[in-house]
Amino acid sequence: MAHDLLQSYGMLEQMEVYRPEMATEEDMTKFHTDDYVEFLRLVTPDNQHEHLRQLKRFNVGEDCPVFDGLYQFCQMYTGGSMGGAVRLNHGLNDIAVNWSGGLHHGKKCEASGFCYINDIVLAILELLKYHQRVLYIDIDIHHGDGVEEAFYTTDRVMTCSFHKFGDYFPGTGSIQDIGHEQGKYYSLNVPLRDGVDDESFEHLFKTIIAKVMEMYQPEAIVFQGGADSLSGDRLGCFNLSIKGHAECLKFVKKFGVPLLVLGGGGYTIRNVARCWAYETGCLLDEELENDLPDTKYYEYYGPTYQLQIMPSNMENQNSLDMIEKIIAKTLENLALIKPPSGISMGTRPPDAMEVDREVKEDPDQSGDGLNHAGQQGIASRDPVWTESKAQEHARIRQDFNELPVEEKRTEEVRETQETAARPPPTVPVSTGTSVEPAELRQQGGAVDVELPASQQGATVPAELVTPEVPGPEIT
Repeated sequence: MAHDLLQSYGMLEQMEVYRPEMATEEDMTKFHTDDYVEFLRLVTPDNQHEHLRQLKRFNVGEDCPVFDGLYQFCQMYTGGSMGGAVRLNHGLNDIAVNWSGGLHHGKKCEASGFCYINDIVLAILELLKYHQRVLYIDIDIHHGDGVEEAFYTTDRVMTCSFHKFGDYFPGTGSIQDIGHEQGKYYSLNVPLRDGVDDESFEHLFKTIIAKVMEMYQPEAIVFQGGADSLSGDRLGCFNLSIKGHAECLKFVKKFGVPLLVLGGGGYTIRNVARCWAYETGCLLDEELENDLPDTKYYEYYGPTYQLQIMPSNMENQNSLDMIEKIIAKTLENLALIKPPSGISMGTRPPDAMEVDREVKEDPDQSGDGLNHAGQQGIASRDPVWTESKAQEHARIRQDFNELPVEEKRTEEVRETQETAARPPPTVPVSTGTSVEPAELRQQGGAVDVELPASQQGATVPAELVTPEVPGPEIT
């Protein structure tokens, strides 16, 4: 539904469309255990009764159901997030968008909250090959527990989650949870109560993130934009408008740091699509008309048939005093982190996926879209793209294409070396993916669903971040 809105608003014409590689078993076992990934590959609705012990062991079956195409679904959304990270690493784009990703509850060896493979952790591991410090920001109403656990003992990744806390899944994310050992003070949790509105949330978010950027100085950012924090969500209990939700993403974008934008939860699917379409427009610096264009899902947006939604009159249980105490405690913890080190990166491990420098044809335009291929990616051009800039890029591509084969290879090596040596770019451009399982397509669209499930701790094996890299080691 979100992709359909992007197309109907004409945003795809301003974007480059990519079809990222499917994540392989080898890719996914860079974080998850071999037996868990193998189980996801083999289990089907028809044979799941033969694997009762494994279903229980891996927490698959109820809150995380088995469905046709489960493994391929995991491969697609994970490949999109990892592919976006690879493009950021090579400076090909400055903003990568994968609305089908953001499954933040997935654990090392179990599913949780309808999250099977944790594409966020795998994308961050990819970013760490080129960036010394990565910031993870999560505004889903549920705590980003899977990502926090994965990086709880390292200072190379700072996690910052704004979420409902209390008698609410997954039950983690206290303000007292700040990390451990080398990662102490590098896990930030902002626990909130029901009814938080735009004004309160924006004040919290901007004050804390501004200080995080000042103190931590990340070289790349991963932003999880779960839409279950919107007002009117079927399982959520916050009171954010779409503009209030998007204000967080717009604020992060202003810092000009390489940015990977992912989706997440959301249970009122028409509002999820509205939110992600509007936020894509924000990344493109496009002001979208409030009256929705004609789409094949148009009837889902009644009775208003408008892009924006109105917050409800629910009580905001987050008092000003409580918010100021949360800010004070968070800033106090941030003051205790060490200044960024000047340690240079060592020998990098190879990219998880090949860098595709060719712009793909939009599968929808070629008649080979989701209904046939089951996978596609979306990437936006620079929102400040100019004709002269486009001509310059076309000339460079033409010159390169006219080179002999051996000179092309030499040029590719030189370009890769220069890309790795230069500082991260600051002009916003985005890439990403949109995937849609067949059974969700039949219901009129796809959203990432998060349902309660037990959780299990997970850590990232040290070997996943190359041991040749000086500095803190991920354990």
